[in-house]
Amino acid sequence: MKPPPKTPPARRRLLRWGAEIVLLLAVYLGVHAWLSRDLALGPAPPLAGPLLEGGSPAPLAGGAPVLVHFWATWCPVCRLEQESIESIAGDHHVITVALRSGSDGEVAAYLHDRDLRLPVRNDPDGLIAGAWGVSAVPATFVVRDGIIRYRERGFTTEAGLRLRLWLARVMD
Repeated sequence: MKPPPKTPPARRRLLRWGAEIVLLLAVYLGVHAWLSRDLALGPAPPLAGPLLEGGSPAPLAGGAPVLVHFWATWCPVCRLEQESIESIAGDHHVITVALRSGSDGEVAAYLHDRDLRLPVRNDPDGLIAGAWGVSAVPATFVVRDGIIRYRERGFTTEAGLRLRLWLARVMD
């Protein structure tokens, strides 16, 4: 009997890399699911109340997707995302919620010092965050027609957020 032909080393290496990539992806998705497990899903809780710059948030029940982003002035990861969130706010409906970041004046000063122009609903006592299941920041939701379509906790790239907004627009 002849032994089975040996797999060439280059092919074995590619198969091993492929298996490692699949394993890493599975671990990443598992951690992501675990971190997001307590975040609200289904109908979006209300965001009623005044924005720092005046007015109130637009309703979440419109046809276009809305990015709802929870952040805090004391959160270093949130600072990494701020420019991306501001960029997205330039061409999508965005509402941000400043969680336990101080008074309206303190949050407004923080935004001014960093030259950020974001629609912000202040949540000094964490009541809004509690309704959304947010216990840590950053946490981001994509809402369309009043229903939470995507949710996640932790750092997210601008490209990832734009992809989720696009998917929420085209998928039903």
